[in-house]
Amino acid sequence: MADNEKHLQCDPATLRAIRDAMETLSGGWKLQILLSLKNGAKRFGQISREVEGISDKMLSKELKSLEINLLVRRTVRDSFPPAVEYTLAPHADSLQEVMLALSKWGRLHREEITRY
Repeated sequence: MADNEKHLQCDPATLRAIRDAMETLSGGWKLQILLSLKNGAKRFGQISREVEGISDKMLSKELKSLEINLLVRRTVRDSFPPAVEYTLAPHADSLQEVMLALSKWGRLHREEITRY
């Protein structure tokens, strides 16, 4: 990591980059969906069972958004009836460090707020 990336600057480019990231990953489901796909291709029902509490309508919406943002690939298998599988797109690998950092921060935050 370059020195200029170790400390965030409050400049228009940094603010825009953070806004772009938040818009892409906003909501409570996208990161959970990406984690569900971490171990390989899954069908809609499999993802729905793993991401506890998500409705089918919301899952469909979030998968479409992740696909538009090049984080998930949707593949229709030539079978009867057609089978649809979802996998992580190569671009999703760029989120590995972000997700690890969020997980670490989330644990620290939970410890902090449960002290009081």
